[in-house]
Amino acid sequence: MLNILLIVLLAMLTLVATGMLFLQYMRRVNIERDLHFAGEDIHSVPLSMRIMAKVVPVLRTAHSKVVAWWYGHPSEKLKLVGVTGTNGKTTTATVLYELFRKMGHRCGLISTVCICINDEKQPAVITTPGAVQLNRLIDRMAKEGCEYVFMECSSHGLVHKRVRGLHFAGGIFTNLTRDHLDYHRTFANYRNAKKSFFDMLPPQAFALVNSDDDNSLSIVSDCKATVKTYSIQHPADFTAHVLRCDKEGMRLEIVGREVDVHFIGRFNASNLLAVYAAAVLLGKKPDDILAAMPLMRNVPGRLQPVHTPQGWTALVDYAHTPDALQKVLTAIHEVMGDKGRLITLCGASGNRDKGKRPLMAQEAVRQSDYVILTSDNPRFEDPQEIINDMLAGLDETQKKKVVSIIDRREAVRKACEMAQRGDVVLLAGKGHEDYQNINGLHLHFSDKETLMEICGMIKSQ
Repeated sequence: MLNILLIVLLAMLTLVATGMLFLQYMRRVNIERDLHFAGEDIHSVPLSMRIMAKVVPVLRTAHSKVVAWWYGHPSEKLKLVGVTGTNGKTTTATVLYELFRKMGHRCGLISTVCICINDEKQPAVITTPGAVQLNRLIDRMAKEGCEYVFMECSSHGLVHKRVRGLHFAGGIFTNLTRDHLDYHRTFANYRNAKKSFFDMLPPQAFALVNSDDDNSLSIVSDCKATVKTYSIQHPADFTAHVLRCDKEGMRLEIVGREVDVHFIGRFNASNLLAVYAAAVLLGKKPDDILAAMPLMRNVPGRLQPVHTPQGWTALVDYAHTPDALQKVLTAIHEVMGDKGRLITLCGASGNRDKGKRPLMAQEAVRQSDYVILTSDNPRFEDPQEIINDMLAGLDETQKKKVVSIIDRREAVRKACEMAQRGDVVLLAGKGHEDYQNINGLHLHFSDKETLMEICGMIKSQ
């Protein structure tokens, strides 16, 4: 009896010690890769942390695989396609879901905006849920008769091994630019988080990569799946060209065939090409895909237009990285030409990568007639300090076209007051989000809703 009590006590002490080490480990994100890529002196890191850097990823992987086993490996009962990259994940995954629904299939979607099981829609909390929720969702999707599931695979989710244990029929890489360096610390770490998804794909899967991105080759350098490329700039397995672009959409030439779509911007041409290519790789006929593509519409919060009674147009977009903002602004100019002015409202997230703040401001000023800097999700930072970080990237001449307003509602009001008939107002950064994260509180706020209230299109709540 005494021996049993001693064993139980020892086990409890081991669990407590492991938990304490784990908490220490969590204070330093992804140590193993930081040591390798950031060139830190391994001896400067406590032994306990070095041990946990090796142990925790193994435990996370084991946990995800056990969960998948517990649910009977539901991802093997349907065709699961993962989409990863910095920008374009939500549009690509959502349009794939909508496309396959139009083609008569029962489908599931796991995205930043929402989770869909056929016609049922529920809000998403995070882009890539934890292993338990993921397998529970996919299990339910399989039981509801879903043949295909399209999901976003975030870098955080990949580092945390949430998708380990899932069986993917294919993976899509959209692009890679600066983001989440507050978490990953180095771009190499960030890139390798994305790469890890393709490393885990089985040989019978496909890996579809955007060859217009310089990182595409390294992303699939250790991939066992069949690699296919797509491009709107260079020769590739799947190619497309923009033939025409106006405020109603684009005419694309995809693999030699013309199709009209209700999207604008070359980045969306790339996203739609990825959708087409993935559908072909999943066995769909090109004629059926092209017939359904004109029926697709903008994803909520992704260059979502709002035409105001005052005669100017607002666009609500999730662009929250310098690259995404640059592409969105370029797309708007392609449609506007020399007509009207472009007013851009944007901010930057608190407790996130500070290095991109001045870059965001520079991009906004470079392509806009007027810029309003405001709060995004300040979290636990002083909103004014975030704006100051953005302003630090501008010279005195550039600052003359900038107005700073901390309160985002008042910033939207100012943009509405400035806008004249024929102008375009871009509300960037929040897109589909219906909240602001301020001092740990999620306070209701929607760019689109606020805009419509101010313009008298809906009654104030």
